[in-house]
Amino acid sequence: MKVVCIGGGPAGLYFGLLMKQLNADHEVTVVERNRPYDTFGWGVVFSDATMETMRVWDRTTADRIESAFNHWDDIELRFKGRVLRSGGHGFVGIGRKKLLNILQARCEEVGVKLEFDREIASDSEFPDADLIVAADGISSRIRGRHQDVFVPDLVTRPNRYIWLGTEKLYDAFTFDFVETEHGWLQAHIYKFDENTSTFIVEAPEHVWRAHGLDQATPDESVAFCERVFADNLQGEKLMTNSRHLPGSGWQNFQRVKCEKWWLHNGDSHVVLMGDAVHTAHFAIGSGTKLALEDAIELVRQLGQHGDTPADLPNVLTHYQEVRSVDALRLQNAAWNAMEWFEVCGERYCDQLEPEQFMYSMLTRSQRISHENLRLRDKGWLENYERWFDARAGLPRTAEEPSVPPMFTPYAARSVTLKNRIVVSPMAQYSAVHGVPGDFHLVHLGARAQGGAGLVFAEMTCVSATGRITPGCPGLYTDEQRQAWQRIVGWVHDNTDAKIGMQLGHSGAKGSTRRMWDGTDQPLTPEDDEPNWPLISASPQQYLTGQSQWSREMTRADMDEVTAEFVVATQRTAEAGFDWLELHCAHGYLLSSFISPLTNQRTDEYGGSLPNRLRYPLEVFAAVRAAWPADLPMSVRISAHDWVEGGITPADAVEIAKRFKDAGADLIDCSSGQVTKQEQPTFGRMWQTPFADRVRQEAGIPTIAVGAISEADHVNSIVAAGRADLCAIARPHLANPSWTLTEAAKIGFTELGWPKQYRAAKRQFEANIQRQQAAAAAGKA
Repeated sequence: MKVVCIGGGPAGLYFGLLMKQLNADHEVTVVERNRPYDTFGWGVVFSDATMETMRVWDRTTADRIESAFNHWDDIELRFKGRVLRSGGHGFVGIGRKKLLNILQARCEEVGVKLEFDREIASDSEFPDADLIVAADGISSRIRGRHQDVFVPDLVTRPNRYIWLGTEKLYDAFTFDFVETEHGWLQAHIYKFDENTSTFIVEAPEHVWRAHGLDQATPDESVAFCERVFADNLQGEKLMTNSRHLPGSGWQNFQRVKCEKWWLHNGDSHVVLMGDAVHTAHFAIGSGTKLALEDAIELVRQLGQHGDTPADLPNVLTHYQEVRSVDALRLQNAAWNAMEWFEVCGERYCDQLEPEQFMYSMLTRSQRISHENLRLRDKGWLENYERWFDARAGLPRTAEEPSVPPMFTPYAARSVTLKNRIVVSPMAQYSAVHGVPGDFHLVHLGARAQGGAGLVFAEMTCVSATGRITPGCPGLYTDEQRQAWQRIVGWVHDNTDAKIGMQLGHSGAKGSTRRMWDGTDQPLTPEDDEPNWPLISASPQQYLTGQSQWSREMTRADMDEVTAEFVVATQRTAEAGFDWLELHCAHGYLLSSFISPLTNQRTDEYGGSLPNRLRYPLEVFAAVRAAWPADLPMSVRISAHDWVEGGITPADAVEIAKRFKDAGADLIDCSSGQVTKQEQPTFGRMWQTPFADRVRQEAGIPTIAVGAISEADHVNSIVAAGRADLCAIARPHLANPSWTLTEAAKIGFTELGWPKQYRAAKRQFEANIQRQQAAAAAGKA
């Protein structure tokens, strides 16, 4: 084949090299706009894992890079007058110019033709090429020429950064955070050769403008950065690469993501690679990694599926299928890291102490978890756990092992939970006329025995017409209160868990069948109860064309429902519950007032967010007044409607502030289920960012929910200060003793078991250890 690589960066050069090695008969040319061996930029970073892969594909190149790179394991944080360091992270730094020179020389050795000092405007300049690799960077002309096919999604991020160098040498990947009169700035610093370090300075847009940097020349910007980071630089100067530095010197990061990666154009196939098809923020140093691994994967597919022109459609299809998954995973991690740095000044710098700030920074991408940190630097993590333990009221002596964050106590008003695990409220649809029975006793009792600190009953309704289904429990009769009192008494007598009640009203989502008979489907004549009338903030039909219509609540309706909440609250206290949560989420009655998607009122209860919150806050105030002052109360909110025009995470902060001012102790941060038009983005711990943002910006403790399924998740969330408690739902359905099981998995043996089951504890923990040892041996 005749192959042309447009762009002589890491992607184009490394692909050309590997392609020529795959088959020496291929005619491979790399075309670069710069002059021979005349490349620009400071250092680049990639991981030890990338180097291992490169050794497999071309040992000679890897050895040359290894002889020139700087390797370090440590990450150092400079913050609030402290210097903290963690090891075991495994980075490789090398000058961009040196890396490209190595790749250029290696290409020439194997017979790749290099053309320099040539600008390429279009792939049509190579009509006889079988394969054109467009590795022409973030502003790819080839991508732009065929954007109707590639469908690029380009997002310009708000922070400004300037890429500088210094002759001061650093022995760790260093992050330096400095507070100025206008806000925080941060520097990303790493050594890349024997004489020079990269020094990237990043600033939020408002801080950048407040310092007048939007009007500064590059020299003035460099002088400013030298003043801000003078304590770090200790007299050393910062340097620019004048030919590489654009405009004022400051840039915005641009995220690139393409829907399609290749096309067939005439006799040629064109494929995007590197920054032309995807970018990843420098916060995790992954751009070069992505480029090199793109090259490797395309050559792998050519080796597996054929390297003739006829094979290209199949090869490129497989290439995109495989590589887009890996690239998206890394892009998402880089996005998380990027967002962390974008908001850290306002969200974390003032709120977190240096130790927790360090932990939050290390886990910012969510690729590094609590146990992964233990593998990297056990000593550092155990010291951090001791620090966290002490602040949770659980100081440990030097002889005692540290306690994982999830198993530290948590206090709210007069209630102290033994750990940070909450059994989330989960509808069971098994009550009869609103009365919980033996099923609820067994269901909640088993989970209270399973090790969690707090067990919530499912959403319990304040009236018969406030139920979701005929199987939903209530607290609108004394019979129901007595049934709940029996369950609460059993939990208190037989476990050390606390038990909470969640009160709610179904609103427009009521009068439906039990889940197993048809989720959200309206009752039919075959069901055991007829439909009942529905109320909500505004007339609404939850399932278009299927659900019955709710009517808009009147002032009299509001007064009646508020009174029902108060009576139910009084019965909750009489039943002996330890904790009360008000359900203001998921499109139920109180949620229907908060979301603009379901509230179209024109009176004082509609319109602005403060108006839409007016009635839910009225109910909260009445319930808080009826609930014992020494017992905690949380509020569940939908922090994101996942629909254009709906509630956003920024709104959630304001909602949380209002409930905090009204006396809420925690905000339970869920999302969605307000409308069927929602388009949520699911994933591991996918709703935790809402709890994190609300906690830091509203200044109120939070409960995180959503795809939290293992101890590592909980420890990472709690240790980083992203939430105070974690509510676990489905895993607790599958395993009532989920908390005891996860404790055994991470080797924490101090969590007590029910006395009736203690005979099994040691054997269970030993079996877990044997299974883990066998699995580790198998991997080895």
